[in-house]
Amino acid sequence: MSHVWSARLGGDGATVMEHRGGEDDDDDDDEMVDIGGVTLDFSSTDDVPPLGSGGYEGYGSGGGRAVNGVGKPADLPEDPVPGVGTYEDFNTIDWVREKSKDRDRHREISNKSKESVSALLLSVSDAFSGWLLMLLVGLMSGAVAGGIDIAAHWLTDMKGGVCLAGFWFNHEHCCWTSNQTTFQERDRCPQWQSWAQLITGTAEGALAYTVNYLMYMFWALLFAFLAVTLVRAFAPYACGSGIPEIKTILSGFIIRGYLGKWTLIVKTVTLVLAVSSGLSLGKEGPLVHVACCCANILCHLFTKYRKNEAKRREVLSAAAAVGVSVAFGAPIGGVLFSLEEVSYYFPLKTLWRSFFAALVAAFTLRSINPFGNSRLVLFYVEFHSPWHLVELAPFVLLGIFGGLWGALFIKANIAWCRRRKSTRLGHYPVMEVLLVAALTALLAFPNGYTRMSGAELISELFNDCSLLDSSQLCGYKRPTNTSQTGVGDSQADRPAGEGLYTALWQLALALLFKMIITVITFGMKVPSGLFIPSMAVGAIAGRLLGVGTEQLAYYNRDWLLFRGWCSPGTDCITPGLYAMVGAAACLGGVTRMTVSLVVIMFELTGGLEYIVPLMAATMTSKWVADAFGREGIYEAHIRLNGYPFLEPKEDFEHGSLAEDVMRPRRADPALAVLTQDGMTLGQVEALVESTRFSGFPVVVSQQSQRLVGFVLRRDLLISIDNARQRQEGTVSASRVLFSQHAPAQAPEAPPDLRLRGILDLSPFTVTDHTPMDITVDIFRKLGLRQCLVTHNGKLLGIITKKDILKHMAQIANRDPDSILFN
Repeated sequence: MSHVWSARLGGDGATVMEHRGGEDDDDDDDEMVDIGGVTLDFSSTDDVPPLGSGGYEGYGSGGGRAVNGVGKPADLPEDPVPGVGTYEDFNTIDWVREKSKDRDRHREISNKSKESVSALLLSVSDAFSGWLLMLLVGLMSGAVAGGIDIAAHWLTDMKGGVCLAGFWFNHEHCCWTSNQTTFQERDRCPQWQSWAQLITGTAEGALAYTVNYLMYMFWALLFAFLAVTLVRAFAPYACGSGIPEIKTILSGFIIRGYLGKWTLIVKTVTLVLAVSSGLSLGKEGPLVHVACCCANILCHLFTKYRKNEAKRREVLSAAAAVGVSVAFGAPIGGVLFSLEEVSYYFPLKTLWRSFFAALVAAFTLRSINPFGNSRLVLFYVEFHSPWHLVELAPFVLLGIFGGLWGALFIKANIAWCRRRKSTRLGHYPVMEVLLVAALTALLAFPNGYTRMSGAELISELFNDCSLLDSSQLCGYKRPTNTSQTGVGDSQADRPAGEGLYTALWQLALALLFKMIITVITFGMKVPSGLFIPSMAVGAIAGRLLGVGTEQLAYYNRDWLLFRGWCSPGTDCITPGLYAMVGAAACLGGVTRMTVSLVVIMFELTGGLEYIVPLMAATMTSKWVADAFGREGIYEAHIRLNGYPFLEPKEDFEHGSLAEDVMRPRRADPALAVLTQDGMTLGQVEALVESTRFSGFPVVVSQQSQRLVGFVLRRDLLISIDNARQRQEGTVSASRVLFSQHAPAQAPEAPPDLRLRGILDLSPFTVTDHTPMDITVDIFRKLGLRQCLVTHNGKLLGIITKKDILKHMAQIANRDPDSILFN
């Protein structure tokens, strides 16, 4: 996400966001171009806004209402002050407070349900609303995904020609009704005309080839230009995969507009254009973002989810499962993907609802039937021979290749993205996309395997050759002895013919091309998924290895390795299976998925009996890739963008203590605090005005430093503004009270401003000698934003999520200033 943000320098030289404040953040979810006073500008080289908060990085932002109902505000108006309890953009939610609010709401509804029939019905509808929301998310996501599949197939085929029977038909649908197609040339029919036939009247020769070449490049550049222009003009957040940001949002971070209406509309349209342009990217990752946009928009129909950020993230976790379900036709794999890869908080209730939503989405997609084969799966396979134990060796070899490729890809892609940020290349996103699209089209057209779409290529590579198959990959020599042709329509292993050798050379060149072009494509300013390109690399490598193993077995049946199970006339080796295993290995190496990947692969192909090869290759690829670095591609992009994400899979093994990480340090100014009853409104406003912290600890007095609670800057400002407007006599000399009982004052003194209702009376605290590994665990498992540090009950300092991430970066010899957000 390369954006420029308008920012200014705070008093201590730290970069601070300009914020207009005062609006209700619940209604801002679809704002994109101007968010909280931030202006997006694509001329920057920065992938993320340079957001700091000065001083102690914002003191976090806990607080709001007292946790678990402690200290119910008796001094606030009956209606809560609008805006109190909400969050600013680019801040982290307080999971504990949000869960507490939901428990209080649920308890209130349960108590009222015993009083009247209407209250009972309200309680039932509240309980049912979650399932209704899941139904709507599944239906909407399935419908959108079906539309994307159909449109992408049509526009991809348009690069090659047009259907005379109706321009809205893609190549396959156009030739369905034709009576003049043959099995060998099933793609040729009079109704489908290439651009050369339409323009020059001939389908063969150098002129026809040149015309088709130029038209292919024209459409590719047009689609790529439209995609990047729409993203830049209307929805900057629609670029990229979206999964790194979804992971960060699910961990509690707020990015206003990232899941809004405009982002959904623009991402849907530009995803079709980007895939159709022939760029080395897939639509599967962005479909997770699209499903989460659908879920976020539908959440606004239900008060329970609209007003509670933690509850909304439960829905978004289910939506991530829906995204994979509609991308691959793999509902169970989608649920496991959400659990293993993206979700931060995944209770059992969310598991059931994810399963239901993925089921509804898969059913919707099946009803639309975008692939036209009456099947939900994208690459249905039907291999005719079982695998043998000896083949585990080449499967493990594919796993090693997948792990090496995954580690190499992550390092190369992150290096390229850093170069994009630090050089003039990042100033010209449109030019970059057009250059890469032109290069891709120029090199892809001459090779049939790079010219076809990624999904078509994988389907071709997974294919098991039958006797009537006309594919070049099935260009074997015909057997001279008919007794060795095997039975049925499956083929016995045969020597490779000229057609197969040509195909292998083309595949080897396609492998090299895909490996290089995917590195520079992923991360550009268009929607770009990584699943299909990674699977394509693995499928090509797997098919090459499979054919090699097949030929080795054919010419050396007397070897001890093949003797006994690979006799003449039998179909021993299935190259398509090797392609399937290779695809899983490379995708696992890039993303580090394991369980969910295996389930997705067998749902994707219907190859249930090949789970063991898939498991062996996936596990091997993870082990090999982890040897070069524990981060998957999504975690690497999260770190590149400086998001405050505490990776739950990483162990903290350093022996530091809380006092080593807390702010203020010894050389820093004293901690800025409020006292419970010793400050005037003018003093509080002066303190808030002179600092940029997101919250303030409240103590008994400046002398004792005994901790009372924690108050959010945002809640404090909104409450003060509200009191000046609605409470008569409030002036700068008014006392600000956080205590339960007001101390005596002179009769002529102005009225007190009582703010105990916005005080968090139970902030999380640790002692200064608490080991940091325990502190990090507390932050991860409770989703904290900050933790106060005390010694014998006295306040010493504060640790924020950003402080922990900076400390971990220092330990890992990384730049701690790369963590840009609170």
